[in-house]
Amino acid sequence: MALQIEDYAVIGNRETMALVGRDGSIDWLCLPRFDSPACFAALLGTAENGRWRIAPSHPGARVSRCYRPGTMVLETRFECPSGAVTVIDCMHRRDGCSDIVRIVRGEHGQMTLRSDLAMRFDYGRDIPWVSRLEDGRLQAIAGPDRLVLDTAVPLKGERMTTVTRFEVSAGQSIPFLLTWNPSYRPLPERLDAEALLLAETREWQAWSGRSRTAGPWAEAVDRSLITLRGLAHRETGGIVAAATTSLPEQLKGSRNWDYRFCWLRDATLTLLALMAGGYVEEAAAWREWLLRAVAGSPDKLQIMYGLAGERRLEEWQVPWLTGYQGARPVRIGNAASGQMQLDVFGELLDAMHHARRAGIPPNDAAWNLERTLANRLIEIWHQPDEGIWEIRGPRRHFTHSKVMAWVAIDRSVRAIEEFGLPGPLEEWRAVRARIHRDVCRRGFDRQRGCFVQAYGAPHLDASLLMIPLVGFLPPEDPRVRGTVEAIERELMVEGFVRRYDTGSDVDGLPPGEGAFLACSFWLADNYVMLGRRPEARSLFERLLALRNDVGLLAEEYDPKAQRLVGNFPQAFSHIALVSTAGNLTRTEAAPAEQRSGRQAPPEEPEGGPQGDRRERLLPAVR
Repeated sequence: MALQIEDYAVIGNRETMALVGRDGSIDWLCLPRFDSPACFAALLGTAENGRWRIAPSHPGARVSRCYRPGTMVLETRFECPSGAVTVIDCMHRRDGCSDIVRIVRGEHGQMTLRSDLAMRFDYGRDIPWVSRLEDGRLQAIAGPDRLVLDTAVPLKGERMTTVTRFEVSAGQSIPFLLTWNPSYRPLPERLDAEALLLAETREWQAWSGRSRTAGPWAEAVDRSLITLRGLAHRETGGIVAAATTSLPEQLKGSRNWDYRFCWLRDATLTLLALMAGGYVEEAAAWREWLLRAVAGSPDKLQIMYGLAGERRLEEWQVPWLTGYQGARPVRIGNAASGQMQLDVFGELLDAMHHARRAGIPPNDAAWNLERTLANRLIEIWHQPDEGIWEIRGPRRHFTHSKVMAWVAIDRSVRAIEEFGLPGPLEEWRAVRARIHRDVCRRGFDRQRGCFVQAYGAPHLDASLLMIPLVGFLPPEDPRVRGTVEAIERELMVEGFVRRYDTGSDVDGLPPGEGAFLACSFWLADNYVMLGRRPEARSLFERLLALRNDVGLLAEEYDPKAQRLVGNFPQAFSHIALVSTAGNLTRTEAAPAEQRSGRQAPPEEPEGGPQGDRRERLLPAVR
């Protein structure tokens, strides 16, 4: 039976990430980068499209697994009547090489295991030429790619797969090291797998040991922060939205997208979560990535880029892959890269504002970029766009997009007010007020008493939950309360929140998808701000229960099938988890009158709240 999405864990080296199933099979791995063609693509096809499985020969072994504390080192324990073994998996990176480390350790008794390594390139299409090297290692080459397998156990070829059966006894360790490097470069140096495992364990624990998260959910938050760090490319500073492509938002459906790129929105939110955990060095690396990626004319700003800032991300389909459990098409690249999404201006300038507050050293180039983006937004904020959900239908005046345009100008104003940076303060204040009035007049349905998805539209949208979170209106405002109540009535299914009604004509796609996990966390955040703490905690703990056994979340959850759906692991979901945990933790120590949500709303100045009372909520720190 095919594995479900929640049956996977991940290992990575901050250049790429592999999905490892509960059955001991690595079914997805792109080399050398997240967005490179996959050499293990069984996740979206069959074993013939590439995988590496190490598991007991004995059927029915009991399986348990966990990460070593504070690391992305995975331990999978197999136990059967004859004994127990642990397969330890991690990844390492050295100059021009990526290493997959797999070590089998006998725990007690004796067990026979089998390794099946189907090496493929170009998303499972190309079968490499395999040969034995003089030093005993195995080499597989296809075009520019090379894999080198180093192990002491005897290997043989069997139906285009490298296989071996071996015995492991208590106290014995059997190492495997699979290394990728370009075929036109010298062979990679032979390294010791045990030494690499120790180095990776120490490096991850040194990083996670600096975490400043606190509260009853610190373990869940730290696992999310480790996952987010794993999605950040160590050299370029780019942060991908997920490690996979084409995992469906609806089982057997066509809402299958490639998420192995750097969305400005996802990357900035990841940055905020990491900074709140005390990891400001990632903020500096991301800022440098941003300056490189968006360099040039501001009217050419894209919503997403490649890991090194690449701009051409053409979308195409892979006909030889059958898709995850039959969900087709399998897409590579993302046509949304050519869309206009006004909200990314707000996410970017909000993140830059928080980076300044976190003590990231000032940078004239960064402020020049912010000014340029603010001025560009002033020219286009009144135009329709594709919105946060990247609709593939006609552009609309999405309310959330306009709210985030307000955020962009608000944070620009505050950069001048709080940090004394040069800029047209009065002009920007006037624009901020104009956007606020426009949203409140055109994005609010007075008859229904709530904000709506787009100007003049009858539909709701879970992105409207961001209105109080970014400081556009205080939570006590009747318009905010009315919007939360409407979303509870119309967008909740089995206790979780859908993004919007996919049965409407808004996105130009066939209807149907799961509940969007980030939106459900946003509702919990709103409950916190409204003083509905028991409901916030209940919803948050229901969301935590959706994590798989090693603490990972996909993009969505299908309440009917009771399964995770969408790309995995999803940065957006883990970002939201981190934020909500912090918001709940802070209320533990808040005075009772603040927890009640009954304090009088502040006066609303011309143009709306200025953001200093209600900023984007961030996690608690020690």
